[in-house]
Amino acid sequence: MTTSTPASETGSSEPQTATHQNLGIALVVICLAQLMVVLDATIANIALPYIGDDLGIAQNNLQWVVTGYALAFGGLLLLGGRLGDQFGRRRVFMIGLIVFIVASAIGGLAQNETMLLSSRALQGLGAALASPAALALITTTFPAGPQRNRAFSIFAALAGIGAAFGLVLGGWLTGIESDTIQGWRLTFLINVPIGLVAVLLAPRYLDESRPRRVALDVPGAIIGTVGIVSLVYGFSRAGEEAHGWSDPFTLLALIGGAALLVAFVLVERTVRNPLMPLSLFADRARSIAFVTMFITPAAMFAMFFFMSLVLQNVSGWSPLHTGLAFLPFTVGMIGGATLASNLITRLDPRYIVGAGTLISGFSLLMFSRISVDDSASNILAVASGDAGFASDIDFWVKIAPFIVTMALGMGLNFVTMTLVAVHGIPAEDSGIGSGVLNTMQQVGGAVGLAALSTAAVHFTRDKAESIGASLQSMGGTPPSAAAQKAIDEVVGQAAFTEGASQAFLIGAFMIFGASALVWAFMNTKHTDLHADELEGVHVG
Repeated sequence: MTTSTPASETGSSEPQTATHQNLGIALVVICLAQLMVVLDATIANIALPYIGDDLGIAQNNLQWVVTGYALAFGGLLLLGGRLGDQFGRRRVFMIGLIVFIVASAIGGLAQNETMLLSSRALQGLGAALASPAALALITTTFPAGPQRNRAFSIFAALAGIGAAFGLVLGGWLTGIESDTIQGWRLTFLINVPIGLVAVLLAPRYLDESRPRRVALDVPGAIIGTVGIVSLVYGFSRAGEEAHGWSDPFTLLALIGGAALLVAFVLVERTVRNPLMPLSLFADRARSIAFVTMFITPAAMFAMFFFMSLVLQNVSGWSPLHTGLAFLPFTVGMIGGATLASNLITRLDPRYIVGAGTLISGFSLLMFSRISVDDSASNILAVASGDAGFASDIDFWVKIAPFIVTMALGMGLNFVTMTLVAVHGIPAEDSGIGSGVLNTMQQVGGAVGLAALSTAAVHFTRDKAESIGASLQSMGGTPPSAAAQKAIDEVVGQAAFTEGASQAFLIGAFMIFGASALVWAFMNTKHTDLHADELEGVHVG
């Protein structure tokens, strides 16, 4: 999901005259690139169990497949936009696509954990270059008026359906198995032909913008991104049984990350053209929108991450079946966004975002009820094949309704917070406001998922030990090696379900905390939000 603002607000050149057919091809090129960027935020979620098995990635490190991409994307997004301004948006767009293609090929051919996670970070870099340039190129290529407005509408619609479509496509590709390639690799390799088509067509059908001199806050981008990565690494390491919270390197990562973020604030206060102007936080309502957007995406990241693992590893669903389970999310998101757009003319943002965050928190609270029968007798029955956990997790009762309500809440939140974020900012600078909001969304989701994954690991470990003690208390003849392996696998499934449920519960209270901030401090009136602020703001 991305939040951006058209390049016309940052001084792009007017597009050259083009035929209707050429403009259609230009839009296809831009949308192909953006679709890849949006899809890759979710397409690998369904493949996580297979990636972990094939590459030997530990459960607590699987979240890096998701967060590695989001951190690089969000951390470098603002710098990517500035590079497009300085060197030409088409040029940076093509460079970003090439980086993305190469990274996707490396990920699809990865032979170990390091190779895969490095490719995900490189994909994030490519996305940070290509995504802001893609939206700006609509203004560079399409003449003002109906054609440009139609292009923006189509571009925005892609982001609305991209996340859910990524899960379905990821499920289908992951389910493809052959003697020559594992299906999960196709979730990365599919980007290569799509990206090559976009790169080859871009020089012919996309107009170049006039490069202009802008100061690049490279130190700020590096310090901020490294600081966030260090924090996420600290959270991840704390979840490892061999290290924990008292481990010196865990503490070093957490303290070092916090120190780097303080340094980032100091840098942004002193440079002439900061990536993240601190003056944006002077407005109370806008600050609350930024903070809320930092917290709430953790709910969505957590749902996609944990739920895809529960449905496959515990309920035994196929990858495609799991991907299809998230289709209701699209319906809820579109409904929430449409409702927010209608309500914003009659209700203050406090009430819309306040309700949206409460609905999202409620949905996570309902997800936290997911459980399985982890009694010793049932564990042995499941291990022997006489029973299963699938009947304990009723999808249509315990999951499906709350996927829709969470999406509804997110739709209410994202649209309204975007309007609040750009309200009161001069038109020529509104791209910075929406860009910072998008950075908060990506980085906040990654940090939130890392924290929730660490909590889940601790609860999973405690539950596994508890179940193990119950099994030992039963006594009896020691099981064979094969039987013990089956028992250990079932214990792991039951324990992971407990860990995921606790992560959902913690996430719910995180969202409720954000909701309290909104109700208390978001003071923008709906009469202050003019209708023209909707033009050019892309929310997905």
